Amino acid sequence: MIETGEILQTMRMIQEENFDIRTITLGINLLDCSYPDANVCARRVYDKICRVARDLVRTGEDIEREFSIPIVNKRISVTPVSLICQDDPRPLAQALDRAAKEMGVNFLGGYSALMQKGATRADERLLQSIPEVLSTTERLCSSVNVGSTRAGINMNAVREMGQIIRRTAELTADRDGLGCAKLVVFANAVEDNPFMAGAFCGVGEPECAINVGVSGPGVVKTALESIKGEPFDVVAETIKRTAFKITRVGQLVAREASQRLGIPFGIVDLSLAPTPARGDSVAHILTEMGLEMAGAPGTTAALALLNDAVKKGGVMASNHVGGLSGAFIPVSEDIGMIEAAQAGALTLEKLEAMTCVCSVGLDMIAVPGDTSAETISGIIADEAAIGMVNSKTTAVRVIPAIGKKAGDQVEFGGLLGFAPVMPVNGYGCADFIARGGRIPAPLHSLRN
Repeated sequence: MIETGEILQTMRMIQEENFDIRTITLGINLLDCSYPDANVCARRVYDKICRVARDLVRTGEDIEREFSIPIVNKRISVTPVSLICQDDPRPLAQALDRAAKEMGVNFLGGYSALMQKGATRADERLLQSIPEVLSTTERLCSSVNVGSTRAGINMNAVREMGQIIRRTAELTADRDGLGCAKLVVFANAVEDNPFMAGAFCGVGEPECAINVGVSGPGVVKTALESIKGEPFDVVAETIKRTAFKITRVGQLVAREASQRLGIPFGIVDLSLAPTPARGDSVAHILTEMGLEMAGAPGTTAALALLNDAVKKGGVMASNHVGGLSGAFIPVSEDIGMIEAAQAGALTLEKLEAMTCVCSVGLDMIAVPGDTSAETISGIIADEAAIGMVNSKTTAVRVIPAIGKKAGDQVEFGGLLGFAPVMPVNGYGCADFIARGGRIPAPLHSLRN
């Protein structure tokens, strides 16, 4: 049970420190909708989503109103589409987007393929359709897993994804490459992630499940303001205690949604997910620890402490913690990261170093419009290698800003925010990417 003191603390976090439940995401298994004919498959998928998710948004709004806890997004994730559609996947993409609109969710994830070891014909068809699909749908999100610690890195898929990201940016150039903001490339993708753009309902998941993502960078920053100058032992303990409180609220919301919808509770993802709003920044947590600006020497160490302490505090508050869980560093969605990038304190190379110790990877980063597909593939390969060797989830969500150069700005609006276009290393890697094949899994993958 949540005690009176916890309730008062929670109300203060909501009213003064930008705390919210970032998303209730309903995972739906669509394997039983598979059918050789794409149009029949699309109709089955649409019908099932509308049947299972019909009360999702209303229930989220009821909980939000009754408990006075902001629930920013209601979302849906589905079985990776390449597993259920053996024909042209584009009719299914349109059906998924219509279902998302009909259910009132802001995003639906799962236009995805799992290609860490190789590709099926269905995977290849889905990949080739991504640019067109993301330029013609509004709420559909796409992800591709190109590597894992057990399988290594599929460099053929890495090469293709550089081209696909580039083509998606060109098709949505009139919206600053918005299609690329709905496309993420993973290594070690997880099956129960409630956050977009990478959410999908993995094959090991139940028929359906409620997964909740919590957020609270502002709460953590406020807690650290009360211990200025204290040693890092105290900093870590303070973050742990704060993460515990945040996760308890997420657990409460998840249980309520599960009971009211009659759908099993999956996990709470206790990630610190920022927004462009001032006072809701992961970067400002790092500066509160004593850095002049995110990107300064010591940034990676500070982020490592933050990520670890968040996980330690969260696992004590919920029986089922999953997803990505930790600290996110999306540039366009974090006002502190935006300011650091604009000032030149935060570079692509420093962000890559930070991804070794954070929850995900290079996220929501705008790069110059003339960045080649091979360079994008090289960035993906580097990030996948970090994930593979360190047995962690890493990802790349970059946006080539067509017609813009380093120092310009792209605008997405809402939670996706805005971002300065960051410079990219000008030396080429085309011959490296052209090799294809697979980078073998590391020795420590042989754990059986």
